[in-house]
Amino acid sequence: MAVRESFDVERIEAEQLVSGRRYREFLRVPALSAGMYVLPAGGSDRQTPHTEDEVYHVLHGRATLDLGDHEHLVHPGSVVYVPANVPHRFHSIEEELKVLVFFAPAEGSSGSPARPATRRSARRSRQRG
Repeated sequence: MAVRESFDVERIEAEQLVSGRRYREFLRVPALSAGMYVLPAGGSDRQTPHTEDEVYHVLHGRATLDLGDHEHLVHPGSVVYVPANVPHRFHSIEEELKVLVFFAPAEGSSGSPARPATRRSARRSRQRG
């Protein structure tokens, strides 16, 4: 299976919108996975800690990210590192939040299963080149 090496954010956004899901994975290789996470203004983030390290890059929106014992205000251009197994969630979402999410190694590959919604969406939406 060939893996795409180049991605266009506008295309990722359009495909994520069509999927109807909050999270849509667009890249998966053993060492890394990437997806787009979208939360509506005023929405709630129900995620639980992951067994992989994670990096968020905020493309659009404003919110607060609880990360362990700290709060981080995030906005377009924010990049936040989340260590594996650390509780975290977005809240106080002021406007639709669009975030690129990067897991290393690939989400769900470090021993415990991925979040159920993510595992289903990844299986349905994985792009094959």
